[in-house]
Amino acid sequence: MLVHLSIKNYALINDINVAFSDRFTTITGETGAGKSILLGALSLALGKRADLSSLKEMDKKCIIEAEFDVSKYRLKRFFSSNDLDYEDTTLLRREILPSGKSRAFVNDSPVNLDVLKRLGELLVDVHSQHQTLLLTENDFQMKVVDALARNDKKLESYRAALVDYKHALTELKELQESQANAIKEHDYNSFLFKELEAAQLQPGVQEEWESEYEQLNNVEQILEKLSQGHQLMNGEPMGVLASLAELKRTLQNLEAFGSAYAALSERVQSVLIETDDIASELEVLQDSVEANPQRLEVVNGQLQQLYALQKKHQTDSVEELLKIKDDLAAKVEVVENMEAQLQQKQEAVEKTEKALEHYAVDLSEGRRSVLSKLKSLLQEKLMHLGMPAATFQIEINPSQNYKSNGKDDLTFLFSANKGSNYGELKKVASGGELSRIMLTIKSILSQYEQLPTLIFDEIDTGVSGEISNRMGEIMLEMSKTMQVLSITHLPQVASKGKHQFKVFKEEQNGVASTQMKQLTEEERVAELAEMLGGKSLSESAVAHAKELLNQA
Repeated sequence: MLVHLSIKNYALINDINVAFSDRFTTITGETGAGKSILLGALSLALGKRADLSSLKEMDKKCIIEAEFDVSKYRLKRFFSSNDLDYEDTTLLRREILPSGKSRAFVNDSPVNLDVLKRLGELLVDVHSQHQTLLLTENDFQMKVVDALARNDKKLESYRAALVDYKHALTELKELQESQANAIKEHDYNSFLFKELEAAQLQPGVQEEWESEYEQLNNVEQILEKLSQGHQLMNGEPMGVLASLAELKRTLQNLEAFGSAYAALSERVQSVLIETDDIASELEVLQDSVEANPQRLEVVNGQLQQLYALQKKHQTDSVEELLKIKDDLAAKVEVVENMEAQLQQKQEAVEKTEKALEHYAVDLSEGRRSVLSKLKSLLQEKLMHLGMPAATFQIEINPSQNYKSNGKDDLTFLFSANKGSNYGELKKVASGGELSRIMLTIKSILSQYEQLPTLIFDEIDTGVSGEISNRMGEIMLEMSKTMQVLSITHLPQVASKGKHQFKVFKEEQNGVASTQMKQLTEEERVAELAEMLGGKSLSESAVAHAKELLNQA
């Protein structure tokens, strides 16, 4: 409930501080006194957008603070999800700076306007003639039915199942799209994979093939050089081997003359052994090398295929081609195994839809069970509000789609007069009729759920006499379970308030400002008498005012 409202430097208001209580409070005042300004200021604290026109004095900032007792509203989850500190007494503050910038706070924590607006909607419901269009919306009508059916737990279960169903459906559609795209590429990927697999690539094979190709392609030059080498080693009259052997014999004759000569002789011996081994290797290689045009053609073909694959896949290494082959194998395998995955996803969709359908049917049964009761309550209450012939046709029919509030289509038709055709509320009900229907529905809702603070902004416009008295009685009855504020110009309604405030203008130094005060019992009598008979305050008006207060 709204506990306290503070307004500084807003429109015609310099500084107003008002404390509110629970139950029913009425707010009165002459036309133009500033009742709408008061509501406009509160709307800023609840998240409405503002501009510099909100400032009374352009060089000072405007501050509006609204304090609420939220202990009964189960808002801890909202505070937690928005990183706000929860307190049973919560303060909403709005500041509009001379620069035009706006700041919003919840319990002194800065918040963006969206958070303030969503919280405000949970705390205050402002109802005026302009907002009766909400009554014509199907979602609101269904909310009324659900309130009577006490479907809150069923709705929670349904919505949780709806989230699971949509998640499973999304996964299935994504997999189906992936399969469709993968199938388009499957044949090409399969061809590329088989092409790489047929190449029988291994790490290092490119270097091996290129080396073999060079040898086979240059066999004549290799043989020529090997022959030259063999000739140098063994040629007549003095090849390398013969010369080293002669050198060895010469140095052997010096070994007796000292260790240095002996060591030199041993080194020559070692060189002779290595050179002899080289000569033998040259001979072996010369015998093993031969022209092989067939093998040359094979190796050349392998290399050309490798180079073509590297060009196609834009790489220059066998290792990268092998990685590409593995990737292609995975893609091919995904398509080949996707049918099993699709089956699993389809089964998940069917399972979640079965659970969702169960909750939807449960919701629907609960709704159908209260339609007759809702219809009777509406018609009975409207009869006391001057609409004795008002009747409704309310039906629930299965929908083809799962919606956020179930799988039902609601038909909510209205007729204000006997013999008149039924039609949609927005088409056949007048503004005054919509106001009375909305009041009736709010009063019904207040018996079934904890509603936020309800502010009626002159919804009794165009109503007078006994009907206005009954409207006041309905608001008074509602205030037994919730906080109700009514901005009214009707004394019959104003008198029903447990407390009454008056909004008025006063002028100081030629400047008008809006003020607000809570009326004493005597002041209430005077205010009601003025509303009844004008400023003259006749004895009959005063007597009538006292009678109204006694009736309340």
